[in-house]
Amino acid sequence: MKQPRISSRKQEHVELTIGRDVTFRQKSTGFERWEFVHNALPELDLSDVDPRTLFLGKELSLPLMITGMTGGYEDALRINRSLAAICAERGLAMGVGSQRQAIESTQYHRSYSVVREAAPDIPLVGNIGGAEVARLKDTSQLQRLAELVRADAFAVHLNPLQEFLQPEGNPEFRGVLKGIEILVRNLPVPVIVKEIGAGISSTVAKQLLEVGVAIIDVAGAGGTSWAGVEILRRTKKKSKKKGQEAERAGAMNAFWDWGIPTADALREVAGLKTRYPSLYVIASGGIASGFDIAKSIAFGGDLAGAARPFLQALEARGTKGLTALIAEWEKELRGIMFLTGSKTIADLRNQRLVLKA
Repeated sequence: MKQPRISSRKQEHVELTIGRDVTFRQKSTGFERWEFVHNALPELDLSDVDPRTLFLGKELSLPLMITGMTGGYEDALRINRSLAAICAERGLAMGVGSQRQAIESTQYHRSYSVVREAAPDIPLVGNIGGAEVARLKDTSQLQRLAELVRADAFAVHLNPLQEFLQPEGNPEFRGVLKGIEILVRNLPVPVIVKEIGAGISSTVAKQLLEVGVAIIDVAGAGGTSWAGVEILRRTKKKSKKKGQEAERAGAMNAFWDWGIPTADALREVAGLKTRYPSLYVIASGGIASGFDIAKSIAFGGDLAGAARPFLQALEARGTKGLTALIAEWEKELRGIMFLTGSKTIADLRNQRLVLKA
């Protein structure tokens, strides 16, 4: 059976993020500019360090989430099952990739629902795009998507840059904020709003907070460039006019590094907690180590998220490789907590980061 066009596109996305260099070229997350102040007298043992935290009312062993990457095509079932099993084993949160395909066809529904089968107790987040939310008439369709994965929360991803660059894109974002407000009022689970690698500013965060959103994933620049992914896809597309699509891809290269670096977006958005104390901030976009997780917390984040490093580890080295990577990040996080005298995640949030000389 021939794959639906959207399923084929999802598979292309995963293959490109695994197999090609789609990182930002001239822009970083900004975390590398900052370092912790060493505490030579931490007054605790390494065994005292406790990196557990709560997310969506459930305990995590680490403030870490494997963020939404895939679903909606045949091999996504295997990938999502493996990721979910590791999340269940390690006590991590997880999100599924965009569920737009599940609206258009039931063919690959299990590529999403398998996550809950493999991980019945973890915090799990559903996912849909802002362009789809802008066309909402009621919430019944998205309610069914949340039920499909038995989601603890439902994410709306804002990806205007990707939609602008995508050959089949839908850059129609008028009405997204109103659609989000409808979801907040009517979905029985919390609504998370996230970017996918271009960052959320304090201005946008304030707009979201004013309509009732309480969980924001800043998903800043510095990791995977989804602009880069779509530019690479454009170079592969055949055009009726020879060379037309390749020329357009070349013209779009200037957008490869578009976005707010993750550290900057995080500092801006987390800074709103003084005015909005119920705000919960997820830091994603180029998170690549336990150091990045720790810095995310110290900058006011509540949770860190990543996708591409885990997917690459899974595909290159299997579940053992993925487990080893998570263990490495955990060891780094615990080490930083010990060396800053932070027994808990709350203590780590009170640590000072300084600009490197």
